Amino acid sequence: AALKPIYAAANEQQATEALTAFAAGPWGTKYPTIVAAWERAWEHVVPFFIFPPDIRRVIYTTNAIENMNRQLRKIIKNRGQFPNDEAAVKLLWLALRNVLAKPSRSVHTWKAAMNQFAILFGERFTEARD
Repeated sequence: AALKPIYAAANEQQATEALTAFAAGPWGTKYPTIVAAWERAWEHVVPFFIFPPDIRRVIYTTNAIENMNRQLRKIIKNRGQFPNDEAAVKLLWLALRNVLAKPSRSVHTWKAAMNQFAILFGERFTEARD
């Protein structure tokens, strides 16, 4: 919660101020490595602020991606080794088909993000069709 003002800031200047406040606050003094990590990666964080808030929410919501990666790692780990690359690809394809067939909770702000993508990227953005 103490980091939220940094990544939820409206622009780079507000994020810098929030990082400075975090560093001077109780969490920043207790965990200076967190501040150092943010400062080292700041050049990679700054481009994040060009996007509107609706897109940013989708960008930093990675639970669905992490869940899928976890399921794929579990399937590969249980098999151990494969006779060839084609066998591994087939197994991953079947696993993805099963993972994607399960009903899942989508990001509730995805529709707003899609609208922002359409505005920002115009003809490069095409809405997925079912």
